[in-house]
Amino acid sequence: MPRSTSREATVRPTGEGGTETQAKELCLRLLTDRARSRAELSERLAKKGYSADISERVLDRLSEVGLVNDADFAQQWVQSRHTYSGKGKRALAMELRRKGIGQEHASEALAQIDSEDERERATELVAKKLRTLSVDDRDRAVRRLVSMLARRGFSQGMAFEVVKEQLDHLGDDTDGMFDDG
Repeated sequence: MPRSTSREATVRPTGEGGTETQAKELCLRLLTDRARSRAELSERLAKKGYSADISERVLDRLSEVGLVNDADFAQQWVQSRHTYSGKGKRALAMELRRKGIGQEHASEALAQIDSEDERERATELVAKKLRTLSVDDRDRAVRRLVSMLARRGFSQGMAFEVVKEQLDHLGDDTDGMFDDG
């Protein structure tokens, strides 16, 4: 049995999850890293051994003061992950589900991304990838680019359209560059 440090002994008395104050402090520490959903905080409190009653009271209080808000969390998460990680709606919906966000909040957050925004982001991702990808074998390039977009949660139809469009555009840009004329 591993020995506990003196800090652990003061934070969590033997046989108990800890006090409401300690649970609140844990949540506040977690919230300083990044916004978190209520379900994420609840899960972390449970892992640390806090009772459901204490967790519920702490999370209710944090919600009352506006530090825990699943609707705001979902909006921020979708905006950030779409903009900076290049995630499509399908991938974002799965991430929100894993974070414990309800369908209503997830739908509202995902509504901020329209099909034109999603297509534009997919186009940016393909254009960036094409700078480092060899297109000697067009079929292979198409497979790799469509796979990249699929992993990021973009629909297959949109992925094929964007990839074809970008490869055609790339072909237009290189036409005549290697002519002997």
